[in-house]
Amino acid sequence: MSEQNQPSPGAARTALITGAAGGLGRAFALGFASRGYRVAVADVNLDGAEETARLVRDTAAAAAAFRADVTDAASTEELARKTAEFGDGGIDVVLNNAAIYATVTRSPFEEIDPAEWDLVMNVNLKGPWLVTRAASPHLREGGRVINLSSATIFSGSEQWLHYVASKGGVVAMTRVLAKELGRRNITVNAIAPGFTLTEASYGLMENAESYGVDRGALKRASQPEDIVGAALFLAGPESSYITGQTLVVDGGRQFI
Repeated sequence: MSEQNQPSPGAARTALITGAAGGLGRAFALGFASRGYRVAVADVNLDGAEETARLVRDTAAAAAAFRADVTDAASTEELARKTAEFGDGGIDVVLNNAAIYATVTRSPFEEIDPAEWDLVMNVNLKGPWLVTRAASPHLREGGRVINLSSATIFSGSEQWLHYVASKGGVVAMTRVLAKELGRRNITVNAIAPGFTLTEASYGLMENAESYGVDRGALKRASQPEDIVGAALFLAGPESSYITGQTLVVDGGRQFI
């Protein structure tokens, strides 16, 4: 570990969370703050990111909000540099949460607009790569990269090929990054959530709270806190020998 990436004695760990203007990203920010992390809140929606940072600071944790376009290399490099400055010279956790989800058009694969295909791939797959690439020089030894995939890659959710394919790519990317960053004792894992009750999910359907509950081993809807718990585990010392893996958090729906 380079001298400049060494944290000050007693300094809090620093987590960079993308797509954190609301929804699951905001829940991640608050969850990491509750564990004593300094949280860098990144989103293309700066107003939302600043609101999340304010909520984090209300818990007495340190937070900084940054506008970032995860599809743009220059923007991600600036984000990583500013986060490292905020993080006392380095970054401990990168949580690639930014994604297009609720606005993705459902249609047969023959009818998907190629422009929308490119947009989904740019945000959901290129984005995590660019953010991780930009953060890599600043990641401390023993750091963690956590990528958000989706349980839809196992169910093959119909009429959503572009979204499902992008999230399948995240799992493949996670495995490669785990090998490359493992040389620096950095772990890379993915979380594949099932349908989770966020603002975006409520906007998709009227029956969000009951959707799919009967198909799970656990007969309740997934809450953001369920996914946050998985991320905190993968960021914590208990998971230091786990890398290249995908943790499905769906209440047991995929094996029923």
